[in-house]
Amino acid sequence: MRSVPRSLPVCPVAIAAAIVFLALLAACGKKEAAPAAPPPPTVSVITVAPGAVAVTDELPGRVEASRIAQVRARTPGIVLKRVFQEGGDVKAGEVLFRIDPAEFQASYASAQAAVAKAEANLAQADLKVKRYKPLLAAQAVSGQEYDDAVTAQKQAAADLATAKAARQTAGLTLGYATVTAPISGRVGRALVTEGALVGQGEATPMATVQQLDPIYVTVTQSSLEMAQLRQALASGRLKSAGKDQAKVTLMMENGEAYPHAGKLLFSDVAVDESTGAVSMRAAFPNPQRLLLPGMYVRARLEQGVNEAAITVPQQAVVRGAEGSSVMVVGSDNKVVARPVKAEAASGDKWIVSEGLKGGERIIVEGFQKAKPGAVVTPQPWVSASAPAGTPAPR
Repeated sequence: MRSVPRSLPVCPVAIAAAIVFLALLAACGKKEAAPAAPPPPTVSVITVAPGAVAVTDELPGRVEASRIAQVRARTPGIVLKRVFQEGGDVKAGEVLFRIDPAEFQASYASAQAAVAKAEANLAQADLKVKRYKPLLAAQAVSGQEYDDAVTAQKQAAADLATAKAARQTAGLTLGYATVTAPISGRVGRALVTEGALVGQGEATPMATVQQLDPIYVTVTQSSLEMAQLRQALASGRLKSAGKDQAKVTLMMENGEAYPHAGKLLFSDVAVDESTGAVSMRAAFPNPQRLLLPGMYVRARLEQGVNEAAITVPQQAVVRGAEGSSVMVVGSDNKVVARPVKAEAASGDKWIVSEGLKGGERIIVEGFQKAKPGAVVTPQPWVSASAPAGTPAPR
């Protein structure tokens, strides 16, 4: 008989160890794939180029009426009536107040009667001289009598002139009883009421008329800034905007732009000792009466033209403790921090006077992605205020 072979006993622990060993061998045979490098960040850039830019200074200013007239009582009396509407517009010669004229009318009538009497005396003296003249030739009257007649004639003429002057004075006083506007403009509140005694010993203020169109804006500029501007003009770095080309624009108290441009009238000839500033005056049309005396405004004054200025958007300039800088993208697309000097503005751009030259690319958007020395992917920047269809700056 053949014997049946017996199977050997299998250990479960050995089987598990073999499985783990085979798994480790398989893992060691596979190579881990390295992670792919991220692409360079994308930033928005512009290529700077020199161009003509108007040099403007934004200066503080106050609005003033172009003409101010204080209406005063020029003759004593009682105010009978206020004719004008407070805060309204009046024309030159328009009646504002009426003062009781009774006393002045009587004085004028008396002066008129004195003129009539003087005219009668002169007429009598003229007739006497005419009558004596042929009698003197016939020696019917003496020369003394004729001379007396001529003297009386001259005295009568002088009396008539005096009477006419007195009548004119009485007429002026009577006219002053009707108080009129000396200029055209807007009249303020009345300073006296009906029944008030005015002009008694002094010219009582009654109202104020201010001309508001055109209107003046007085601004101040430091003497140092003015000296620097003149140096730049003298050296040729700036070109004068011209007397007839100078433009002044205003920013209102609420931040809105005033719709009408003005013109510079003059600069003061002296520097204020307390502030070190020079005053300048500009005139603006004010048809809608948007500007009122006493308002605070900001005036943008064009004082020259830089024909080779480099400008950058304001958000492209980084301000720090060490000064101003911009991020420049080189030809190898690497970022470099460049210190610049940008002290003047033109609209929403800074005028860079030092640190940049034409043809260089600077970052306008994407600063958080760009670090000095890093490589970036530049793309043209498009301003948010640019209208649709506007090509991007290169």
